[in-house]
Amino acid sequence: MNHPLALDAFDRSILRRLGEDGRITWRDLADQIGLSLTPTIRRVRLLEEHGYVTGYFARLDEELLIGSISVFVSVTLERQTRDALARFEAIVSALPEIMSGFQMSGGADYLLRVVVRDLNHYRDLLEVMTSIEGVAHLQSSFALKAFVNRTVPVVPDAPERDR
Repeated sequence: MNHPLALDAFDRSILRRLGEDGRITWRDLADQIGLSLTPTIRRVRLLEEHGYVTGYFARLDEELLIGSISVFVSVTLERQTRDALARFEAIVSALPEIMSGFQMSGGADYLLRVVVRDLNHYRDLLEVMTSIEGVAHLQSSFALKAFVNRTVPVVPDAPERDR
């Protein structure tokens, strides 16, 4: 469904708890938010149907699986035709080091967040990326420290308009 629900305090509590632990049992969730089991399950199903909950997943350790160096890569293409953009997005999306990608306004066409093990790994990835047809320019910025890296949005206690 596309129309939003009017979220109350119980709904927001459910979203916060599921964001922290998607494997929580229905009983524990009900106990923690202060509702009985049936209304809790009914509310979760409504939140799912309305698109507030889009899935449940395990949070994997990026460093153990790929590496610990985060690099933000600005990419400028030679042309910004629909075909050129689609081709670039398809190729880059298949690279396991690319953790997220955004089409941008301004100077660069794309901003990619890349994770690599070390500089040799990054150099190998650069060779792949610079060989993609239509790539005109890459600019890399290495992250020195991550201070926030949310996996779920912060669920406010009440909507901004209600405060």
